[in-house]
Amino acid sequence: MMLGLLLARAGIPVVVLEKHADFLRDFRGDTIHPATIELIHELGLLGRFLALPHEKVRQLPVQIGGETITVADFGRLPTHAKFIAMMPQWDFLSFLAAEAARYPGFRLVMRAEVTELIEEGGRIAGVRAATPEGRLEVRAPLVVGADGRGSVVRERAGLHVDDLGAPMDVLWFRLSRRPGDPDQTMGRFDQGRIFVSIYRGEHWQFGYVVPKGGIEDTHRRGLPAFRAEIARLAPYAAGRVDELATWNDVKLLTVKVDRLREWCRPGLLCIGDAAHAMSPVGGIGINLAVQDAVAAANLLWRPLRDNQLTVEHLRRVQRRRQFPTRLTQWLQLVVQTRIISRVLRTATALRPPLVLRLFGRFPWLRRFPARLVGIGVRPEHVQSPSIPI
Repeated sequence: MMLGLLLARAGIPVVVLEKHADFLRDFRGDTIHPATIELIHELGLLGRFLALPHEKVRQLPVQIGGETITVADFGRLPTHAKFIAMMPQWDFLSFLAAEAARYPGFRLVMRAEVTELIEEGGRIAGVRAATPEGRLEVRAPLVVGADGRGSVVRERAGLHVDDLGAPMDVLWFRLSRRPGDPDQTMGRFDQGRIFVSIYRGEHWQFGYVVPKGGIEDTHRRGLPAFRAEIARLAPYAAGRVDELATWNDVKLLTVKVDRLREWCRPGLLCIGDAAHAMSPVGGIGINLAVQDAVAAANLLWRPLRDNQLTVEHLRRVQRRRQFPTRLTQWLQLVVQTRIISRVLRTATALRPPLVLRLFGRFPWLRRFPARLVGIGVRPEHVQSPSIPI
């Protein structure tokens, strides 16, 4: 959607295909980081964006055993927004779609599920999609696969995926929020348990981390035992755990970390999770995807306009984004292996390690993880032009 907006803004005709009838998917990535908000500012849309309902996360505290330590403080970032905006992804997508629709070259087709790639003369020349009205065929000089970690586009294109592994899955669910509850997003690490509570204004979004494949063991122990565990980890919500009426109220996020060896073929490019599925560590997947989109627009708008697009232009996008992708995934894998796996296996009480206790003693240290999480590696800036509307 971001790439569609940027290309339409530069005068390039764009068709965005969305297989669902709306954007209302629960428990998608809802963390809009300062680097992404900075891009929205560069587009001149910051005021309208901030008018949407959202909560601001200005610090990231973690609870280890019985101690709480703030590990990141976004207050000193060199950005217009010194916070993470917690915004439902459907609101963010609808916002981008509405802004893109102001440009005459933008077209959004809902309930259009891509099923085939059109290949002619050794290059991808378009797609075929299933719609309620029948088969839709769209031909284009460039097809962009932005269809997530289960990408149909990359599978149909025969692109090779390297699975980097993930030791955990996450059970997501929500409970109502009441006066007197805390109002902070928090990560809790306890003996054998990792629990994330995300403040969403009128409700809580919770993430309960289990070992990879651990959903079966959780189901075997039963829903009453799961409710009791949540009441122990979030005592303020103990009186509301019965809102989890059935296991249908608990959604499984199957964690994957992978990336394509080649992001492109002639006429085709993959970006976002379709090119590199990210771990939920840091909540940065959506922001890496947006950075990919900006880099792609910066590098491709001119050859698209001049009808001179080659596979070398597409490879430049991968080269531009490959380093931040690889480094970010490496950091996520380190956290998964050295922290998450060990915590899930431990049966003894936890204490914060020395490095985290230093964050509590020297607050200025918090700016470093804040920059890494909030801005990331090699942040992009909008360089594509804007046509008058």
